[in-house]
Amino acid sequence: MANRARIAAEQQVQDRLIDELIGICRGVIADGHVDEREAIFLGQWIENHREIADRWPVNILYSRVVEMLRDGILNPQEQLLLLETLRDLTGESTLYQEPNRSTSLPLNKPAPSISFTDKNFVLTGRFVFGSEMECEEAIIELGGSVGDELGVETDFLVIGEMCSPEWEHTTFGRDIEHAVAFRDSGAKIAIVSEEQWVDALATQ
Repeated sequence: MANRARIAAEQQVQDRLIDELIGICRGVIADGHVDEREAIFLGQWIENHREIADRWPVNILYSRVVEMLRDGILNPQEQLLLLETLRDLTGESTLYQEPNRSTSLPLNKPAPSISFTDKNFVLTGRFVFGSEMECEEAIIELGGSVGDELGVETDFLVIGEMCSPEWEHTTFGRDIEHAVAFRDSGAKIAIVSEEQWVDALATQ
């Protein structure tokens, strides 16, 4: 019991640190530009919080910053790539450009072809398309199925366009983290956005 409490406490601390990092990233990109000084700061901040350096999405950001600064210079192309990464991470790169949109960082790239017949979907987040029931009905009508949680049978995790600013600490954030881990381990799961899913619905 004590060990479980310790693990839960460590998880809460890590969640707060990731939330803090996401807030820092929002501040960095507020002016629409990332310079070398800011990139170094992000890398040093993560170095100072090694307990989350291996957790998604920190590991993605950290590896990109380290690679970009390997030669000691953040050239203009790298500045744009890092800005894009930070926008993906914070949800600022979505089509609608409204606050509290979902992160696009974990999406499969290139985007996969989405089919429905005999495919299993898990939905996470809030959807512009409609209620959870309406989203599920749309999938079932096209011959797919909807699962309550991620598993080896999951073909697609669909990320709803809307989320709270604290997405990392919600079921939404956990679903993304678990799906990324599944995918990295070689599972068939593809992570797609609501926009990609809606486009696929329209072509069926």
